[in-house]
Amino acid sequence: QVQLVESGGASVQAGGSLRLSCLAPEYSYNTNCIGWFRQVPGKEREGVAALYTSADSTYYATSVKGRFTISQDKAKDTVYLQMDNLKPEDTAMYYCAAKIGTMGWALSPDGYNYWGQGTQVTVSS
Repeated sequence: QVQLVESGGASVQAGGSLRLSCLAPEYSYNTNCIGWFRQVPGKEREGVAALYTSADSTYYATSVKGRFTISQDKAKDTVYLQMDNLKPEDTAMYYCAAKIGTMGWALSPDGYNYWGQGTQVTVSS
C-alpha cells in the first residue's frame, strides 16, 4: 500500500510560481513511477509530468514543458512539481499518483494504481 499526500496548492496570479509536494513514504523502495495529474470539473484527468524513480527520467505534457519541473528527494520521500509562469489555464485540482508493477504511458492515468486526494491550484489573470 502506498499513501500519497499532496500539498502546496494555492491561489496565485498569472506569471507566478508554486511548488507542489507529494509525500509518499518509502516510495523509492516499491514505486516505478510518480506522476502529477490535473483535472477540472467536466474534463478528463490530464497527465502533467511524470518521473521514473530509479532512472530519474522525466516526461512532460506539451502544455507545461519549459514551465513545470518534476523532481524527487528520496531522503524526504517527496516528489515535487515546480510550476513557473503559471497561466489561468493551469487552474485545476492537482493529484499525484504512483505506478507500482504496471505498464503504460507515463502521462496516462490508466496505469497508476495509487492516488492522493489532490490539492487545488487557482491562477487568476
